Amino acid sequence: MTTGPIELAIGGMTCASCAARVERKLNRMDGVTATVNYATEKATVTVSEGVTVEDLIATVEKTGYTAALPEPPRPAETDTRADAEPDELRPLRQRLITSVVLSVPVIAMAMIPALQFDNWQWLSLALAGPVVTYAGWPFHRAALVNLRHGAATMDTLVSLGTLAAFGWSLWALFLGEAGMPGMRHGFEFSMTRGDGSMNIYLEAAAGVTMFILAGRYFEARSKRRAGAALRALLELGAKDVSVLRDGREERVPIDRLAVGDLFAVRPGEKIATDGEVVEGSSAVDASMLTGESVPVEVGPGDAVAGATVNAGGRLVVRATRIGSDTRLAQMARLVEEAQTGKARVQRLADRISGVFVPVVIALAVATLGFWLGSGAGAAAAFTAAVAVLIIACPCALGLATPTALMVGTGRGAQLGILIKGPEVLESTRSIDTVVLDKTGTVTTGTMTLVDVVTADGVDAGEALRLAGALENASEHPIAQAIARGAAERVGDLPAVEEFANVEGLGVQGVVEGHGVLAGRPRLLAEWSHHLTPELEEAMAKAQALGHTAVAVGWDGAARAVITVADRIKPTSPEAIERFRALGLRPVLLTGDNETVARTVAAEVGIDPGPDTVIAEVLPADKVDVVKRLQAQGRTVAMVGDGVNDAAALAQADLGLAMGTGTDVAIEASDLTLVRGDLRAAADAIRLSRRTLATIKGNLFWAFAYNVAALPLAAAGLLNPMIAGGAMAFSSVFVVGNSLRLRRFRSLTAPEPETSASSPSSSPEKVPASS
Repeated sequence: MTTGPIELAIGGMTCASCAARVERKLNRMDGVTATVNYATEKATVTVSEGVTVEDLIATVEKTGYTAALPEPPRPAETDTRADAEPDELRPLRQRLITSVVLSVPVIAMAMIPALQFDNWQWLSLALAGPVVTYAGWPFHRAALVNLRHGAATMDTLVSLGTLAAFGWSLWALFLGEAGMPGMRHGFEFSMTRGDGSMNIYLEAAAGVTMFILAGRYFEARSKRRAGAALRALLELGAKDVSVLRDGREERVPIDRLAVGDLFAVRPGEKIATDGEVVEGSSAVDASMLTGESVPVEVGPGDAVAGATVNAGGRLVVRATRIGSDTRLAQMARLVEEAQTGKARVQRLADRISGVFVPVVIALAVATLGFWLGSGAGAAAAFTAAVAVLIIACPCALGLATPTALMVGTGRGAQLGILIKGPEVLESTRSIDTVVLDKTGTVTTGTMTLVDVVTADGVDAGEALRLAGALENASEHPIAQAIARGAAERVGDLPAVEEFANVEGLGVQGVVEGHGVLAGRPRLLAEWSHHLTPELEEAMAKAQALGHTAVAVGWDGAARAVITVADRIKPTSPEAIERFRALGLRPVLLTGDNETVARTVAAEVGIDPGPDTVIAEVLPADKVDVVKRLQAQGRTVAMVGDGVNDAAALAQADLGLAMGTGTDVAIEASDLTLVRGDLRAAADAIRLSRRTLATIKGNLFWAFAYNVAALPLAAAGLLNPMIAGGAMAFSSVFVVGNSLRLRRFRSLTAPEPETSASSPSSSPEKVPASS
């Protein structure tokens, strides 16, 4: 039996080889499956019974690193600084500044013969010494730690290369001829052959340290920027709340709020946690969570989400979820899980980086031996060997996948697209069929007033007013749809008297002195209210379209036919077009009858053939439809929102759950769409494919860089300092390429404003079933 997953914060890692080593050690423990991510500096571990967190931490520490359970997010209300957390970049920044200030003169004197005054080499030594020792100490310390544990990482390459260059320079200055006044040497890209006694490599030792520190610093900054979306999500929530106790408000920290507590939300305040409105009405701005641009009106009985903003009147809300159970916390957890996981391409990179360092050290030794054996001289052999050590540092290889994944998932979270894991990215590449649940996905999921047809001489507004007043007294969904539509079109509805529900037929009552009937034609016929030919035609037309038609009569005659239906979302036809543009074949799946399904398909642009419209499917059979499509060789994405979609979402090659749906559907899916807009599904697939393409591009350049540069270095065609600069540039290039994902734009809707006053709305409410 396994437990978990357990998350550990890993300290002391400086490269992807470190992460691969920690992961390897953890996985050697009995009953442990671990994934370590260098970019997030976290390990996700699944353990069997009998393995404790202390055992895991001890194993990591024996490997030469630190491990601890992550600290929970702390409220920031006591610190008003822009960045309240400790600046972990400060020591790295100080070492980088030191190396830049001291290394630039050293490099300039080595590269420009005109600057080489008498005894210039001794000034270079004085400047380069602090760079190699102080600024480069993190590399040397990591190399020593790894040496004690019998391991070699990319820090080992950097430390060996810079210390070798510095040590050779010391030998040449004190024991060779390089320390003599008047010593000069030029700067060239080709290999210099000689005995080495007149050559110093202080510019290489200082320059390599500076370039690699610069790369590490910008990598660290980029990782912080890439994780900004997750931090922003965690910081969206309210820090305190006004709880109602004994008839008065008491302001308490959010962590003291309990499920069932009543709390007040004033205009302009954030709603403290997920809950249900029990008093008051207001407009709620949910743009930060949903991306919708219009506020939604809420009243008693309506659900509200934590971190959304009350834009109107005072609300009293009953807390239904707190802490890690809230929608905001679930969103943050999904984002973090996706960033911590690994795709297959990342696991391949980790395996390569794990064996890369020993191979490179062996190659450097072989290079040194070859050039010495060929009679090229110690200086030439040494230059080539050091260049091999430096150019090979596969920092870019280790950062290729995590940075792109962090930026991509973070950008998705900002757009209301939650990617559960990195393997999802690989799934989107091969998808060729998208199966769409009808109710709540393609349609709104609620009955809506569609049309009013009246007999000759009858005013449509009057028919709606009387029918709406009568139906307002009924709790039936169709009756409520008519009442809502009537109120929207004609305003306040009059009261009804002597209301009665005629089971299976409809309702009757007295409205403003008129005896009103609403329901099936049979009910009206019992009162001798017979439909006119025009009304009979309207009934037949509505039924042919799969709509629900209600006959209305008063004062001894049938007067109108009112039609209601589950209306198609206005954005669904555009979404279908976007699926086709992505090379996907849309398939409509529903439990409704064939007529309704084909009508909906025709309206949104889905071919109404038997292979693309599958109707009258029982909830338990939806998964069989997905299996059948897969058996035909199709790679299937499923979009749904209800409990009855959960199995199909899990069975599909890619499951996309509407965030307006049920928790079960969301848990079973691979991607969650916070908005109830089907176009967001197309955006999600576009973003996933773009992220995967970025990862592949990063890996290509990381591999191509090392493959191309290593032979040049071994051939003595790269100066060690140039090699160090190129290596650092490759890492910065990979991170910069990943950050381009932050510019991904949704085609669905304008991005939400970040201010609390921006207009927004929460997702529309839809039933779980279809």
